[in-house]
Amino acid sequence: MAPEPDTAREISRILREWSEGNADASDELMPLVYEELRLQASRYLRRERQGHTLQTTALIHEAYLKLVDQHEVNWQNRSHFFGIAAKAMKRILVDYARARNREKRGGRDENVPLDEALAAVSEEKSREIIALDEALSRLAEFDARQAEIVSLRYFGGFSIAETAASLGISEATVKREWNSAKAWLKREVSR
Repeated sequence: MAPEPDTAREISRILREWSEGNADASDELMPLVYEELRLQASRYLRRERQGHTLQTTALIHEAYLKLVDQHEVNWQNRSHFFGIAAKAMKRILVDYARARNREKRGGRDENVPLDEALAAVSEEKSREIIALDEALSRLAEFDARQAEIVSLRYFGGFSIAETAASLGISEATVKREWNSAKAWLKREVSR
């Protein structure tokens, strides 16, 4: 996921300008981050059922719209940006899964941010996404760092090194916390 050093510096520069109120910076940012966002979205969608037609592009655009709608974020660097992007993509998929489950249970039809023409996430995968999201919320209540590591690693596709750099901790700490969080989440989700 690591871009060329010049590109990484350019992304960080644009993010600082955006944080300082330059509204045009978000337009300048998109061409530089699009490929990495596409990779993140692809990682998310690879975990979905085989043969679904949920499009990577739709997920990228929906997440980017959520990101540019952020007016009070003080972007620290590109890792911070992609961490927030991973959370946005996760939230979109969880919301989509919840809406699909609501429809299947006869709940009222609600607008879903993704185009309705996209294929539905399978019911089983929807339940898994929701269960993981709920377990992650419980994990965050007593260990926010472990929850952040899971979000970056699982949903953002960050490597151990990228996660460590993003959070400002050692790779050994990331490995230890990642293993602990995975074991805890497995136990919680299997309940």
